[in-house]
Amino acid sequence: MNPDWRDRYELALDAAHQAGRFALQHFDAGIAVEWKPDHSPVTLADRGAEQMLRTTLLDKFPQDGFLGEESGSTPGSSGFRWIIDPIDGTRNFVRGVPLWATLVGLEYKGELIAGVSYLPTMNQTYRALRGDGAFRDDRPLHVSRVANLKEAHVFYSSLSWFTKAGREAQFLNLIKQTQRQRGFGDFYGFVLVAQGSGDLMVEHGVHAWDLAALIPLVEEAGGKMTAWNGKIDIEKPDVLASNGLLHDAALRILNG
Repeated sequence: MNPDWRDRYELALDAAHQAGRFALQHFDAGIAVEWKPDHSPVTLADRGAEQMLRTTLLDKFPQDGFLGEESGSTPGSSGFRWIIDPIDGTRNFVRGVPLWATLVGLEYKGELIAGVSYLPTMNQTYRALRGDGAFRDDRPLHVSRVANLKEAHVFYSSLSWFTKAGREAQFLNLIKQTQRQRGFGDFYGFVLVAQGSGDLMVEHGVHAWDLAALIPLVEEAGGKMTAWNGKIDIEKPDVLASNGLLHDAALRILNG
């Protein structure tokens, strides 16, 4: 294993745990909420956790690039870039719903090579390093083997995102062809696909920091994760994660 990858992966685990535990101190405690221009919420916990991540990661590897939801982008010269979301699921966080996570993704020369998703309220860590497999804590993960849409469980965040994007009809068409649907949005639907608890996660309205940590996790678990055009692109607002067996069929439906 490339030692530069391994060293950063181990640092990502430590940094995610530190930042997640900091955010947990403010969870369900009446923290003040601000609303950003895009109508998404942000709290002092988001900003504080992101600053912790930036400091921890760049103090150790100052030549690395950095992209954070709250603080924006800082270029680097090493070929590595950290892509982080201090609290993925802030809407859950501010409403007292315990499904939120600290996400740390690592990119090397354009390839996403590692991801950590730490759930402080459950004390669970989903993690993956390219070529090393995917894990929940120390348990190896593998996607499901469901090969028929009629037997599939599909996850999503909110119907409103598809409506805003003009993709409601395509989304509902996919829903009608699957067995069961659950609104496990944000990171949680993706990690459920990675561990085989569901077969598809479909989303619209995502950003690079929502996806970077999750793509290595899904892929190392044997699944597939792309934009709706079938390519890996963290800059696209649409995404589909699957067990791989259902990916092409779901994309055909989503693209009409």
